[in-house]
Amino acid sequence: MTPPPGPTYTVSRRACLVPLVAGLGLFAVGEPAWAGGQIEEPLIDSVRSALSSAVRNAAPPIPEFSNTESRLQYLRWLGAMGERLKKRKSDWETRKEFLQTVWYESKRAGLDVSLVLGLIQVESNFRKFAVSVAGARGYMQVMPFWTRALGDGDAGKLFHMQTNLRFGCVILRHYLDRENGDLFMALGRYNGSRGKPQYPDAVFANKRLWESVPAK
Repeated sequence: MTPPPGPTYTVSRRACLVPLVAGLGLFAVGEPAWAGGQIEEPLIDSVRSALSSAVRNAAPPIPEFSNTESRLQYLRWLGAMGERLKKRKSDWETRKEFLQTVWYESKRAGLDVSLVLGLIQVESNFRKFAVSVAGARGYMQVMPFWTRALGDGDAGKLFHMQTNLRFGCVILRHYLDRENGDLFMALGRYNGSRGKPQYPDAVFANKRLWESVPAK
C-alpha cells in the first residue's frame, strides 16, 4: 500500500532538481558497504545557484491537510512508523521530528517515503552521525565535497538532520530524472555503482519494511 496523501507544502520543484552525489553506503551494523567510486561533478553557475537554494535550511512547516481523512491517514502512518523506529530512536519526540522531516523532504522531492526510509536504513541504519570510510556523512551519507559547492565548505552541516535529508532526497530525485524514471539505475547512480544489483536490491528490500499496511 502506498503512503497516504501528504501534508500540503509550498515548495519549488525546480529547487529540488540539482545534481548532487551521495556518499558511500553504510548498511546494517556489522555488514559491509557496497560502495562504488564517487565523482565530483563540476557545476555551472545556474546549477550552483539552484543547489544553494535547494539545500537552504528552513524548518519544515506544520503539516496542513485538505481534509480530516488525510490528516488521520498521516497520523496513522506516523504512529505505525514511530513504532517500527522505536528500537533505533527511543524518544518519541525525536522519532516524530525525524519522521515528519523525512516525510516533508520526500514529498518535496516527489519521492516515495518508504523508499527514502529504506535508503536511510541501508546507508546509515538511522545513525545521524554515521561516517563512511570515504568520509560520507549523516543519515543519507552525503559526501563533504558538496559543501564546497555551497561556498563555505562547512561539512559539519551534513550532520544537521534536515540538511542531510534534503541533500539526499534532492540527489535521488536528480538521478531518477536522469534515468527517465528507472529507479534501479537511479539508485545505482546514488551509490556510485550504476548497473550493479546489490545496492538497489538492498534498498528495495528495506523499503518493504517501511511500507504502510492496510487497516483491518
